[in-house]
Amino acid sequence: MLPLILASSSAYRRDLLKRLRLPFTWASPDIDEQALPGESAEQLVCRLARNKAYALATSHPQHLIIGSDQVAALDGQIIGKPHDLPRARQQLLNASGRSLAFLTGLALLNSQSDYCQVACVPFTVHFRELDESRIDRYLQAEQPFDCAGSFKSEGLGISLFRSTTGEDSTSLIGLPLIRLVDMLLNEGVSIP
Repeated sequence: MLPLILASSSAYRRDLLKRLRLPFTWASPDIDEQALPGESAEQLVCRLARNKAYALATSHPQHLIIGSDQVAALDGQIIGKPHDLPRARQQLLNASGRSLAFLTGLALLNSQSDYCQVACVPFTVHFRELDESRIDRYLQAEQPFDCAGSFKSEGLGISLFRSTTGEDSTSLIGLPLIRLVDMLLNEGVSIP
């Protein structure tokens, strides 16, 4: 098996990848993550996942390189990471009683053969009605300012949901493991 490397600085993605019990390293790709004019959310995450994987190809010429990127969208508008309390509060107020779509782009590049598998894995979160008091208590408790959508589904953020819809709940955290296993199997990797 070619060595596996995760093209990401995300601790969340590293923690997810550890679930597969495969040895891997990680490195942060240095790419421009701006959307292109007219680019849909799905096109954006697929392009960025691919670009992240290719950003490490030269320095890791005989590796399987995993790239991933995620955006949240409300009514078709891309929502980024809030980075601070006021933006997080506004994101959650906007999502109250509504559905937020998460699109996660995933790429697995074999840098030896230059074969790259790419997919977009959707997942939808249906929010409860949230008042400002509940939102403020949640934000104070978890401070999810580095998370698209302003919540951590693997933590207390789950209490904000009415329901979820999707094939792979790990895609919500940023690395769709079910689809990744399919890609790894296509590359002949034995998953324990």
